[in-house]
Amino acid sequence: MIDFEKYKEFVKEVTSDASNHRHDMNGRMVEIENEYGINPSLLLTAAIGLSSESGEFIEIVKKAVFQGKPLDKDVQFHLKRELGDIMWYVANACRTLDLTLDDIISENVEKLKSRYPHGEFNVHYSENRKEGDL
Repeated sequence: MIDFEKYKEFVKEVTSDASNHRHDMNGRMVEIENEYGINPSLLLTAAIGLSSESGEFIEIVKKAVFQGKPLDKDVQFHLKRELGDIMWYVANACRTLDLTLDDIISENVEKLKSRYPHGEFNVHYSENRKEGDL
Protein backbone atom coordinates (compact mmCIF):
# COMPACT_ATOMS: atom_id res chain seq x y z
CA MET A 1 0.00 0.00 0.00
CA ILE A 2 1.18 3.52 -0.76
CA ASP A 3 1.70 5.92 2.12
CA PHE A 4 -0.07 9.02 0.81
CA GLU A 5 1.74 11.32 3.27
CA LYS A 6 5.11 10.12 1.94
CA TYR A 7 3.82 10.58 -1.61
CA LYS A 8 2.76 14.17 -0.82
CA GLU A 9 6.25 14.86 0.54
CA PHE A 10 7.78 13.37 -2.62
CA VAL A 11 5.51 15.53 -4.77
CA LYS A 12 6.55 18.61 -2.80
CA GLU A 13 10.22 17.84 -3.47
CA VAL A 14 9.74 17.48 -7.22
CA THR A 15 7.64 20.65 -7.51
CA SER A 16 9.29 23.95 -8.46
CA ASP A 17 9.88 26.66 -5.88
CA ALA A 18 7.60 28.99 -7.86
CA SER A 19 4.80 26.44 -7.48
CA ASN A 20 5.46 25.73 -3.81
CA HIS A 21 5.98 29.30 -2.57
CA ARG A 22 4.11 32.51 -3.37
CA HIS A 23 7.25 34.60 -2.87
CA ASP A 24 9.11 32.60 -5.51
CA MET A 25 6.12 32.76 -7.86
CA ASN A 26 5.94 36.53 -7.43
CA GLY A 27 9.64 36.79 -8.20
CA ARG A 28 9.22 34.69 -11.31
CA MET A 29 6.30 36.83 -12.43
CA VAL A 30 8.46 39.95 -12.07
CA GLU A 31 11.25 38.23 -14.05
CA ILE A 32 8.83 37.31 -16.85
CA GLU A 33 7.52 40.85 -17.08
CA ASN A 34 10.96 42.48 -16.92
CA GLU A 35 12.81 40.04 -19.17
CA TYR A 36 10.16 39.35 -21.81
CA GLY A 37 7.75 42.28 -21.53
CA ILE A 38 4.89 39.83 -20.99
CA ASN A 39 2.18 40.57 -18.44
CA PRO A 40 2.16 37.35 -16.38
CA SER A 41 -1.19 38.15 -14.75
CA LEU A 42 -2.85 38.41 -18.13
CA LEU A 43 -1.01 35.32 -19.36
CA LEU A 44 -2.28 33.34 -16.34
CA THR A 45 -5.79 34.69 -16.87
CA ALA A 46 -5.68 33.50 -20.47
CA ALA A 47 -4.16 30.09 -19.68
CA ILE A 48 -6.48 29.25 -16.80
CA GLY A 49 -9.50 30.66 -18.62
CA LEU A 50 -8.77 28.69 -21.79
CA SER A 51 -8.57 25.51 -19.78
CA SER A 52 -11.78 26.24 -17.88
CA GLU A 53 -13.84 27.28 -20.86
CA SER A 54 -12.48 24.47 -23.02
CA GLY A 55 -13.54 22.11 -20.27
CA GLU A 56 -17.07 23.51 -20.39
CA PHE A 57 -17.16 23.06 -24.18
CA ILE A 58 -15.81 19.52 -23.83
CA GLU A 59 -18.41 18.67 -21.18
CA ILE A 60 -21.25 19.57 -23.54
CA VAL A 61 -19.72 17.54 -26.38
CA LYS A 62 -19.07 14.60 -24.04
CA LYS A 63 -22.70 14.53 -22.96
CA ALA A 64 -23.88 14.65 -26.57
CA VAL A 65 -21.55 11.92 -27.81
CA PHE A 66 -21.48 9.54 -24.85
CA GLN A 67 -24.67 10.25 -22.93
CA GLY A 68 -27.18 10.90 -25.69
CA LYS A 69 -27.79 14.59 -25.01
CA PRO A 70 -29.38 16.12 -28.11
CA LEU A 71 -27.38 18.55 -30.20
CA ASP A 72 -30.42 20.71 -30.77
CA LYS A 73 -30.40 24.46 -31.41
CA ASP A 74 -30.26 25.26 -27.67
CA VAL A 75 -27.21 23.06 -27.15
CA GLN A 76 -25.55 24.46 -30.28
CA PHE A 77 -26.20 27.96 -28.94
CA HIS A 78 -24.57 26.92 -25.65
CA LEU A 79 -21.54 25.64 -27.59
CA LYS A 80 -21.42 28.93 -29.49
CA ARG A 81 -21.38 30.86 -26.23
CA GLU A 82 -18.60 28.69 -24.82
CA LEU A 83 -16.57 29.27 -27.99
CA GLY A 84 -17.11 32.98 -27.46
CA ASP A 85 -15.72 32.65 -23.94
CA ILE A 86 -12.75 30.73 -25.35
CA MET A 87 -12.16 33.53 -27.87
CA TRP A 88 -12.20 36.09 -25.05
CA TYR A 89 -9.29 34.24 -23.43
CA VAL A 90 -7.53 33.81 -26.79
CA ALA A 91 -7.78 37.59 -27.24
CA ASN A 92 -6.21 38.11 -23.81
CA ALA A 93 -3.39 35.71 -24.69
CA CYS A 94 -2.88 37.67 -27.92
CA ARG A 95 -2.83 40.93 -25.99
CA THR A 96 -0.07 39.82 -23.65
CA LEU A 97 1.99 38.05 -26.35
CA ASP A 98 1.45 40.88 -28.87
CA LEU A 99 -0.08 38.55 -31.45
CA THR A 100 -2.97 38.77 -33.87
CA LEU A 101 -5.30 35.97 -34.92
CA ASP A 102 -3.64 36.20 -38.34
CA ASP A 103 -0.26 35.51 -36.67
CA ILE A 104 -1.64 32.43 -34.93
CA ILE A 105 -3.48 31.04 -37.95
CA SER A 106 -0.55 31.66 -40.31
CA GLU A 107 1.84 29.87 -37.96
CA ASN A 108 -0.61 26.98 -37.59
CA VAL A 109 -0.91 26.63 -41.37
CA GLU A 110 2.89 26.60 -41.76
CA LYS A 111 3.26 24.01 -38.99
CA LEU A 112 0.64 21.73 -40.55
CA LYS A 113 2.07 22.12 -44.06
CA SER A 114 5.45 21.07 -42.70
CA ARG A 115 3.96 18.17 -40.73
CA TYR A 116 1.81 16.90 -43.61
CA PRO A 117 3.93 17.51 -46.73
CA HIS A 118 1.42 15.83 -49.04
CA GLY A 119 -1.36 18.18 -47.96
CA GLU A 120 -3.54 15.68 -46.13
CA PHE A 121 -3.68 14.03 -42.72
CA ASN A 122 -1.46 10.99 -42.32
CA VAL A 123 -1.21 8.93 -39.13
CA HIS A 124 2.49 8.27 -39.69
CA TYR A 125 3.36 11.98 -39.78
CA SER A 126 1.02 12.66 -36.88
CA GLU A 127 2.80 10.12 -34.66
CA ASN A 128 6.36 10.53 -36.01
CA ARG A 129 7.10 14.21 -35.92
CA LYS A 130 10.29 15.91 -37.04
CA GLU A 131 12.58 17.35 -34.41
CA GLY A 132 11.29 20.74 -33.31
CA ASP A 133 7.70 20.02 -34.37
CA LEU A 134 5.72 21.12 -31.35
